[in-house]
Amino acid sequence: MFSGELTETNRITSKLSCLKEKGEKGLITFITAGDPDLEMTKEIVLALEKSGADIIELGVPYSDPVADGPIIQQASQRALRAGTNLKKIFQTVRDLRKKTQIPVLLMTYFNPLLRYGLEKVAADAHASGVDGFIVPDLPFEEKGIFSDELEKYNLVLIPLVAPTSGFDRIKQITADTQGFIYCVSLTGVTGVREGIPQNLREFMGNVREVTNAPLAVGFGVSKPEQVSVISQYCDAVIVGSALVKTISEKNESNELIEAVREFTKKLKQPLINING
Repeated sequence: MFSGELTETNRITSKLSCLKEKGEKGLITFITAGDPDLEMTKEIVLALEKSGADIIELGVPYSDPVADGPIIQQASQRALRAGTNLKKIFQTVRDLRKKTQIPVLLMTYFNPLLRYGLEKVAADAHASGVDGFIVPDLPFEEKGIFSDELEKYNLVLIPLVAPTSGFDRIKQITADTQGFIYCVSLTGVTGVREGIPQNLREFMGNVREVTNAPLAVGFGVSKPEQVSVISQYCDAVIVGSALVKTISEKNESNELIEAVREFTKKLKQPLINING
């Protein structure tokens, strides 16, 4: 384990602590970096922040995104065709840091990280202003090869737990969590869903029983009404596919940024003044 001099507080931890003090729940928004292009990605991130997003997840496009449904798969293909890669995404975040300090996570599969080089990923992420990573296909037992590199720069590796994770497994995965715990609300791939998983309350209760770390719920969240219900069981709500769909529908229109703003404002509203 690393024991250097780096002690500054991670932006993610600071943001979630601030929200808790204000009596708010967090809104974490996912978009695919480079869809429709990286210049527009920067504009979208700034619009998201201005409209109420608290943490940004930038998806690193990948040719075989096994955890993603068709909406994000198609966004990844568009981004790849536009020439998006990890190096360019780091530069995009570096550019964003001239205008915003909103926490930024990269959501990526492990193969692009491995090809880039794990030590170089951590160093370049820190230099660009990235705050951490979510890697859905990196098993818990093998996470140390990456998390040890991230720790050198005070970057977080967000753990994921799902309804299929047993109680003991959840306890193991959530030990020593930094940032927050990504609670996958249902089995299957990402995508827009209409309802709320029936076992969500039980699942979140199991997770809360073993950790005091902030909990964020994602997968299938697409409407303010869902945000309102889900926020009762967690500290932050993650919205991805519905936002990516909005971008896809408007990506050849000058209405794109305004559509993102309006949707984000509606999603954030149920998370403000939750205690009345």
